[in-house]
Amino acid sequence: MTKKKKIIFLAPYPHGEAPSQRFRFEQYLDMLESNNFDIHFAPFLDSKTWYALYKEGGVFKKITGIIKSFFRRFITILSIYKYDFVFIHREASHIGPPIFEFIIAKIFRKPYIYDFDDAIWLPNYSESNAKVHRLKAYWKVKYLVKWAGQVTVGNSYLANYAREFNNNVKIIPTTIDTVNYHKVNTDYNQRIVIGWTGTHTTMRFLDFIVPVIKKLEARYDFEFRVISNQEPKYDLNSLRFIKWKRDTEIQDLNEISIGVMPLEQDIWSEGKCGFKCLQYMSLGIPSVVSPVGVNEEIIQHGVNGLIATTEEEWGNSLESLIKSIDLRKEIGQAGKQTIKTRYSVLAFEDQYLNLFS
Repeated sequence: MTKKKKIIFLAPYPHGEAPSQRFRFEQYLDMLESNNFDIHFAPFLDSKTWYALYKEGGVFKKITGIIKSFFRRFITILSIYKYDFVFIHREASHIGPPIFEFIIAKIFRKPYIYDFDDAIWLPNYSESNAKVHRLKAYWKVKYLVKWAGQVTVGNSYLANYAREFNNNVKIIPTTIDTVNYHKVNTDYNQRIVIGWTGTHTTMRFLDFIVPVIKKLEARYDFEFRVISNQEPKYDLNSLRFIKWKRDTEIQDLNEISIGVMPLEQDIWSEGKCGFKCLQYMSLGIPSVVSPVGVNEEIIQHGVNGLIATTEEEWGNSLESLIKSIDLRKEIGQAGKQTIKTRYSVLAFEDQYLNLFS
């Protein structure tokens, strides 16, 4: 029997918690194991520190958790020679300079695969976590790219940045598991639910469409659902907050009739990989999105989704979907097919496997 090759995945967060990890590489781990790879997952933060870090207060818990995380990561790096492949998602340590990546690349001479799915060289953080983010070394991303043996990114905007420092860059979109996870279909006959999902750090993008929702709720009966880790403070009669939970994520999403993904036209949003949109589409949910970044590559307006820029366009798009079950079904099913052929795990398994050849 052929000896199994070993892969270590160095990631910032615990397994199964952060969307970037879950949909960039975690959903490929079983496939890699079935192809004779021995997988070791090594997060920087443990679950206790992860939960503490994104809450206000608890400074002592955060500091002690981070110190322990650095100690664990150092021990892990000392054993890096055991592995045939090293895969780093975003960064080996949640804060600070690229010490561990330097040790891997320059001292152990171990080429690593570096993966990222946002414009993480640009500062972007919430007020509740501002103190921690002052410790993040955003400047280090160019070095992580430069030292990598190969780089994988989620879209062409990120690829253009990476190619400034590394010639071996591959675009692998953030993908959806249509076999084991996103495998259901929304009920087009249910009460209309306009929905958004995301963390509190991106909730600010909803501010733009709140006036649109307010006008529509005066004329139509629907629910405006926000699925997040933090409750929004919008003055809307239709608003319903659902706390994000891994166990109910698909069920909560599947009850959405119309998905929304508003974005601002800025350099941070240009790096987004359209994940919200992909999730909606995978469940047959018609989506209305801003024409920012990769959204214009994913969505063909009027076919597998709707693109809106102004408040008037957002209002017209949402109203047309509210009024017509046939339009919701037509666009929703076209979106679902787009995911299967262009953005599913199955469509990219071979490319992912080739990273470790």
